[in-house]
Amino acid sequence: MSGILEGKRVLITGVLMESSIAFHTAKLAQEQGAEIILTAFPRPTLTERIAKKLPKPTKVIELDVTNDEHLGRLADIVGEELGSLDGVVHSIGFAPQDALGGNFLNTPFESVATAMHVSAFSLKSLTMACLPLMQNGGSVVGLTFDAQYAWPQYDWMGPAKAALEATSRYMARDLGKQNIRCNLISAGPIGSMAAKSIPGFSDLAAVWDTRSPLEWDLKDPEPAGKGVVALLSDWFPKTTGEIIHVDGGLHAIGA
Repeated sequence: MSGILEGKRVLITGVLMESSIAFHTAKLAQEQGAEIILTAFPRPTLTERIAKKLPKPTKVIELDVTNDEHLGRLADIVGEELGSLDGVVHSIGFAPQDALGGNFLNTPFESVATAMHVSAFSLKSLTMACLPLMQNGGSVVGLTFDAQYAWPQYDWMGPAKAALEATSRYMARDLGKQNIRCNLISAGPIGSMAAKSIPGFSDLAAVWDTRSPLEWDLKDPEPAGKGVVALLSDWFPKTTGEIIHVDGGLHAIGA
């Protein structure tokens, strides 16, 4: 029996650690039949080492999503490797340290602007860079952290994720005519590199200990990876502008 991504070609960003959602997405995508290509920044060599743990070899290309030159050459590089694309995974987020950890009211705009550019606007810029390779439609999937709420320590990454969620909806509106679906997975906390950059991350993660209906494991990114792969597949052919929660059900529980 073939996998649900058999014949698909997918670009995946954000593979930095074996514990990341992006790594497990890449692993599952290959297991489900996809050809993949990875992007990395600022240390492609780190991603190249991690990529050796995937089931099949894959190319890693340097991509700074805030660099117009990098974005401008992306389609040519990916086209030479894969020919075309059926899916794009946006697993990119960054905020300077003074935008996190309880400093919300004192964060300068320059830091907020960086968080918004890297974490939200890049969904649009990455997708548009890949658009020439998606002539037959496809699926864009991003990763968010439920922006309905103000989370402990998360600070300006919260508004950045809210902007990411809105960006995905507007992209769904404008790219639907090209048969491109844009959706997000809202995952619970995972002990990834991104999480380790958040001061007081344990305070945020502790919310899941008391409120999540399903037991949540900080060390298990695979459920979120499965959600991404499902949205990349043809099993959600008419779903776009959606946010699928893979958070143990916490989003449904008030207290």
